[in-house]
Amino acid sequence: MTDAERELLTDLRRVLLHLHKTLLDWERADYEITHGRMEPMQALQLIYNHEQFAWLRPMSGLIVRIDEALDDDEAVDLAPLMSDAQSLTSPAAGSAHAARYHAALQELPDAVLAHGQVVGLMKRGRVV
Repeated sequence: MTDAERELLTDLRRVLLHLHKTLLDWERADYEITHGRMEPMQALQLIYNHEQFAWLRPMSGLIVRIDEALDDDEAVDLAPLMSDAQSLTSPAAGSAHAARYHAALQELPDAVLAHGQVVGLMKRGRVV
């Protein structure tokens, strides 16, 4: 992996982590309105198993894949990672992911900022 590719993936990971945490905190707050406050271990179980959090799991998986790519010293094909980041931040209309993602962008200034950073990195990634 080139230094430029490593830097791009590191930056993408950083902004996706921020976006993911922002969305996760928002979804958790929404869940707690209906179901009451959660303990940390209960929250972790729900995040992995409850349907309300399912739309966030692909982003979790992408972050893990980026971590794996950064740990690998061999050449990495950035295209699938960038494509997945693109589809998660520009979801197809009508999907459950799109509905929640766009609702979050309407309510969360931090999500809008992180979204903009991901989009900027996507443009940078096309050059690499």
